[in-house]
Amino acid sequence: MKIGREFLSFAVAGVIGLGVDVTVLYLLAPLLGWYGARVVSFLAAATTTWLYNRRYTFAASAATGRSVWREYLGYLTTMLAGAVLNYGTYVLTLHWVEGRWAAALGVALGSLAGMGANFLSARYLVFRSHRSGG
Repeated sequence: MKIGREFLSFAVAGVIGLGVDVTVLYLLAPLLGWYGARVVSFLAAATTTWLYNRRYTFAASAATGRSVWREYLGYLTTMLAGAVLNYGTYVLTLHWVEGRWAAALGVALGSLAGMGANFLSARYLVFRSHRSGG
């Protein structure tokens, strides 16, 4: 089933994005604080997942005749629903969990919270051209 393969590949992109997210977060937190660094780390992770998803997950539907920049901005825009769930979960985790790895846990839980919304947005809004059923 095509949608199952796409979801699995999307999840792999998410794991890679999670690694980027946590790394950038911990590198920038001393400069920007946990909340400011999270905004930058989310953008870094979203860019990474867009690159992976357009190359592997939705390669047949990636920008063909459309501007790559327009596709990228569309991807970031459609990821906003998942971003709200993601960031909200992150903030709640920081308020409820203490310890060195609370931020990493918040990023992981936030990623899971936003994954479903992000997958549907990517599949049906951003990478929808040349799609033949699912």
